[in-house]
Formats: sequence, C-alpha cells, structure tokens
Amino acid sequence: MQSQISRYLKSSILHKIGKNKVILLFGTRRVGKTWLIEQITAETNIEYLFLNGEDQDIQALLATRTAANYKRILGNSKLLVIDEAQVIPEIGKILKLLIDSFKDLTIIASGSSAFDLSNQTGEPLTGRSITYYLYPVAQLELARTENGLQTVQNLEERLIFGSYPEIFQLETLADKAQYLTELVKSYLLKDILIYENIQNSNKLFDLLKLIALQIGSEVSIDELSRSLGISKNTVDRYLDLLSKVFIIYKVGGYSNNLRKEVTKSSKWYFYDNGIRNAIINDFRLFSLRNDQGLLWENYGFSERIKKTNYEQQGAQYYFWRTYDQQEIDLIETKNGEMVAIDFKWGNQKKKIPGFFAKNYPHASFSIINKENYLDFIL
Repeated sequence: MQSQISRYLKSSILHKIGKNKVILLFGTRRVGKTWLIEQITAETNIEYLFLNGEDQDIQALLATRTAANYKRILGNSKLLVIDEAQVIPEIGKILKLLIDSFKDLTIIASGSSAFDLSNQTGEPLTGRSITYYLYPVAQLELARTENGLQTVQNLEERLIFGSYPEIFQLETLADKAQYLTELVKSYLLKDILIYENIQNSNKLFDLLKLIALQIGSEVSIDELSRSLGISKNTVDRYLDLLSKVFIIYKVGGYSNNLRKEVTKSSKWYFYDNGIRNAIINDFRLFSLRNDQGLLWENYGFSERIKKTNYEQQGAQYYFWRTYDQQEIDLIETKNGEMVAIDFKWGNQKKKIPGFFAKNYPHASFSIINKENYLDFIL
C-alpha cells in the first residue's frame, strides 16, 4: 500500500524546487524520507544528483569546501539531494557554500535527527532554507486512498501498530509486531547511540519505557532520575535527544499567570502508537487492553500535530491543570484563538472545568471520541 500513499509534503516540496533554497527534510529513520525524495525526483524534469551522506566516499568528496570542487561534483545537475545529511561533518558550511555559489541550484538535505543538521545549519543558512518534518503516515494522507468504512475498520489496528509506511505492506499482525520490534532495536536509537556517544543504552531504553507508561500524565524528572539511578541532568539530556530524533515530544502546562494553574510540569507523547507499544512489548488487541484511553489520547494528539504542521497552521500545544485537579488534556492555540480538548474513547461526558470556563470565556471546548475524531484530524 505504501506505493499508493501520496505523502502530503510532496507537492509542497515540488513547488520549492528551482528557487535556490536548501530544503531540510527531517524525520525518524524508516519514516519514508528516501521514498518521498524518490517520488519528488521522479516528478521533476530537471537533472539531479543523489548523494548518500552515510557513504564515507561522499563525505570525503564534500570535505574540500571550494566552489570549483562542488562544480565538478554537480556537473549539470540543478537539484542536489543529500540523504542522511546529518552524518556529514560541517554540513551547514557545505550547504551554505553550495547554495551561495550556484544560483540555479536547489538542495534537498534529509536527516533522521535534528542534531548536527539543525545545529550546524541554523546560523549559516538563515534565509536560505525551508524546513519540513515528515511524520509516520497521517490519516490525512490515508484518506486519499481508503473509504470511510475502511477507516473505521482499520482504526483499532492503527491504535496498536501505528502508521510507519512499511507497516502497510505487512499482512499479519505478527509480522507488524516483529517489524516494529526490530525498528526500535535497530534503527530508532541509532543516531543517539552513535553520534551522541551514549554509553549506557539500557538506561535510554528504560527511560523510554517509563515515558511510554506515563502518556497523558505529568512526568517528574526527579522521579525518573531516582527510578533510573541517573542524574536529573542526564534525564533531561536523554529526553532532549529522544525528541531530536522525533520519537517523543514534550507538552508543557498552559497558564495565564493565574496562581492555581500548574505550569512547571511536562507531559510526553509518542509520535507513533506502534513505537510506543513496541517499547513496552505489548501488541495485544485493543479490546483486551487496559490502556485504551492512553492509546486514544496519544493517537488523537499525534494525528492533530501532523495535520496542523503539514498545513502550516502555526498551532501551539499545552495541557491545563489546576492544583485542585481541574484539568484538560489538550489546549491548542493559534491565531489568537484557544481550543480546549479532552480525549474519550467511549461516550463519557465531561463539562468544561469551572475555573477554566470562568478565566477563558472565549475558548471553545470539545470532547474527541471515535464518533467525531475524523473532523479533528482531517
């Protein structure tokens, strides 16, 4: 099915080719960056050059930073693709010289982490780059190839196995579970372990397990530190690294500086349910699980993020809670508007908390359940 899925970013990136920009494409390993780039190059009518950043010969070739050297490498190519560009030393300076030296050149540089690529390109590429994030396949993208009945039939499976592109090529649930298990073991943490010189990978994995079990709950750095036997600074660093490889993302507390509101805590969510379930090694059918609410909240939140980011809506996300335990799962703000959202798998009812309604009278409040969720994520 992957070959039938049209990724949302394809048309956006195609429209940027020919405009002398560096297009930065970030996303986890195996999320479909290379496949998307192949689709893009297949639809362009200009000559292009594809370089694999993990190839040491390519790294050596690019190391001589002169326009003359790069002219020899490019030949007549007007589009340069550098896959896994974050591996290349001083990639930011290389990209800057390339884009400044050749005014008819477009560069697509993909990275499976935001470590070196974003850090090294941030300053030198100011005004010269456009950044895109590719996520696991969004329902927004699947809606182009499946009808409403198929969406309903596939929902519970997606809550368990997520939506990495290769999942859609596998027929049995056992194959999908095995794929996700191998993905977590072999690929997802690769960048952290290699490029950030993490000595104790077990602690990193144990931290992910603890986060996976606390979706939708406020996470205490002190508690994580004690549980893992590592310092709070190390916990903070690991969480930052895990967010930079697009496995998890952080949500802070919303406040209008009202004394009753909790602001110093954070929640963490996974971009993909399948990865979360692989980390805790639990692929039981949805109907047999006691974490249905967590899976629903994580799924709804991540799908909303995919939609608003792909559509460049500029939304910001928070949770909301008071010290007397009034709470809302998700606060979305954009263009001066505020939307308050609770996720409920069943048909539970909930009134908007009184303190919130009083202090944010212009905010809307919605409960997202399986009856109305498509309006929220499409």
